[in-house]
Amino acid sequence: MNIEGALDEPRDWMDGVVAQSHRGGSLGDVMAARRSRRFVGRDAEMELVRAALAAHQLPFAVLYVHGPGGIGKTSLLTMLAATAESARATVVYIDGRDIVAQPAAVLAVLRGSADLTVSDGAGPITAASGRRIVVLIDSYERLAALDAWVRDDLLPRLPSDALIIIGDRSPPDPAWRVDPAWRDLLRVISLRNLHPHACHRYLEMSGIAPELHAPLVQASHGHPLGLSLLTDVVARGGDVTVDPLTPDLVATVLERFVDAVPSGVHRQALEVCALARVTTESLLRDALDVSDAFEIFRWLRDLSFVDVGPAGLFPHDLARDALDADLRWRDPDAYTVVFRRVRDHIVHRLRSTFGVDRRRAIFDLKFVFRNLPSVLSPVDWDVWGQRHPEPAHADDRDAVLELVRHAEGDVSAAIAGRWWECEHTAFFVVRGDHGDVRGVITLLDLTAASDADRAADPGAQAAWAHAHRQAPPRPGEIVTQTRFTVDRDAYQGPSPTLNAVPILTLQRYLDMPNLAWDYLALFEPEPWNDYFALADLPRAHGADFTVGGRRYGLFAHDFRRVPVHDLLTLWTERALAQEPTALEPAAPAVLVMSQPEFTAAVRQALRDLHCPDLLARNPLLRTRLLRAHAGTDEPDATALRELLDMAVDTLRQHPRDDKRLRAIDRTYLRPAGTQESAAALLGLAFSTYRRHLTQGVDRIVAWLWDREIYGVA
Repeated sequence: MNIEGALDEPRDWMDGVVAQSHRGGSLGDVMAARRSRRFVGRDAEMELVRAALAAHQLPFAVLYVHGPGGIGKTSLLTMLAATAESARATVVYIDGRDIVAQPAAVLAVLRGSADLTVSDGAGPITAASGRRIVVLIDSYERLAALDAWVRDDLLPRLPSDALIIIGDRSPPDPAWRVDPAWRDLLRVISLRNLHPHACHRYLEMSGIAPELHAPLVQASHGHPLGLSLLTDVVARGGDVTVDPLTPDLVATVLERFVDAVPSGVHRQALEVCALARVTTESLLRDALDVSDAFEIFRWLRDLSFVDVGPAGLFPHDLARDALDADLRWRDPDAYTVVFRRVRDHIVHRLRSTFGVDRRRAIFDLKFVFRNLPSVLSPVDWDVWGQRHPEPAHADDRDAVLELVRHAEGDVSAAIAGRWWECEHTAFFVVRGDHGDVRGVITLLDLTAASDADRAADPGAQAAWAHAHRQAPPRPGEIVTQTRFTVDRDAYQGPSPTLNAVPILTLQRYLDMPNLAWDYLALFEPEPWNDYFALADLPRAHGADFTVGGRRYGLFAHDFRRVPVHDLLTLWTERALAQEPTALEPAAPAVLVMSQPEFTAAVRQALRDLHCPDLLARNPLLRTRLLRAHAGTDEPDATALRELLDMAVDTLRQHPRDDKRLRAIDRTYLRPAGTQESAAALLGLAFSTYRRHLTQGVDRIVAWLWDREIYGVA
């Protein structure tokens, strides 16, 4: 049995010693009995100690139990003490909160036991009755200064069959493991949240209505203190169905998690850590606006409720929720500042990374939105970031098609099979625990598909028709569609597969600058209308379609109108707004021009090159090309003139363009007055001059159009 970090499902909620109250017993007996009846879970830990006490020779001498505040260390140690008493051991319970961190204080508690003999100096500590000695030290973090003394001086004085159980917020000091003698005698348990079965049993024994069990377990994340507090709120008539983390409850939780915060900067660091999926030094530097975050990062890392992972630090789930709720309630303006700084750091990573690093940044970006009340997110946050989508392998075909068949029927499976044959790379899978295919997501490039393939799929045909009806893709632009989204267990509900959809689609948005339209197909789409409207992917009206008697709808976004980075800004501002549905895009909508319209605008801009007031009215100023060049949502005539100069300069790079450049120069840069005069100055026949001029303008238009469609190089 792997005890460290493990928690078996409870076999019996009364597993362990249950003190029985009886007529004539003390109040303490009654209290012990009531505690026992409410004690659930921790079966593996209880069984470990029972087996050790029953063994002829102890398998370990020290059981080191650690975990964050409120995780149930004291409750477990109390039950273990009762277990030891029932095994007729001499039990001494030392609470670090009740004594000063001095050897004399610890020895005084030991001497207080009538059965113990504590010799002076370094002499042995024995039980007069000859019973096994069990010493439990709770809140050991309060006695940290005595750790070396406890390990090297106190414990060696106990009999060889003594059992020591330590409860601490942090794991044992490395010195315990470095010493080869202690390494073999030490057993470490990292207490985690209660198993959902144990939570439901606790709520049942507390008299909580069954319909409230699931939301209470979800809100508490199985954290014993959180579950107990929420149970108390319900028992007193409180409503936890709307916002379970009330200010009073949050204050209690934070008090248990955070002993003291050294400064305001450290408080901000906690808030950053609560908001971000993982916290790194670079994130702290940006979010706190400091040049060196090493000491603050180290302080965070040493907190008992903060864990260390491969990508950075992350807090205990309940601590995260409590810290986040506390800042949102206490200082909404400060919350907005912290949120934007964390978001800006992540967006910078999105712009500067690729591959796996960019995918992680996308996970991190989505995560920061999880607790905002204006975001109706269909995400399974409990498994967020744990499953990564990957391209489907050739041998996944049968499993993928079977998933589609089981969820949507034979007709959909046949359509998926056709797409597999002609666009296999469009299929992505999410794998289960054993490498099996748990979910499938299909990202189609409708522009690359043939007319026959689009016509064979009502979903693809509906998206293609809608795009051409609303704002047709221009030459070189792409229309994409997330066609199939199927999770084995949840279909299109919150699941690891649904979690993967925004990861894949956002990566596509970032990697495809010539993306015009993107569509998402979902079964019975009405429940999704509000969520996707908030994300600026509104319902594509008139584009519903039917396959195999099942109705589907489309959600769509035109990336020429609101490019991806403007969309990220819009998501942020809408999520933070009090009335998000009333918030317009953060920047004016981009003008989507056809190629003939674009060509006419470039020609007009060349004619108006020396008239700033006319350039300021040119429609090119509203294109994504100008916005990208100027680095602003509202470029001016100067930016347009600079871009035109850059386009003309491309003609200087090729000697064969010299005649075209001279025609452009005398017509637009240094105009000769009339085209006839320009031809005369160049010593060319008018027809030859006109041919060079037309070719030069065409080259300029082509250079600008290429950047309008594919992005600025």
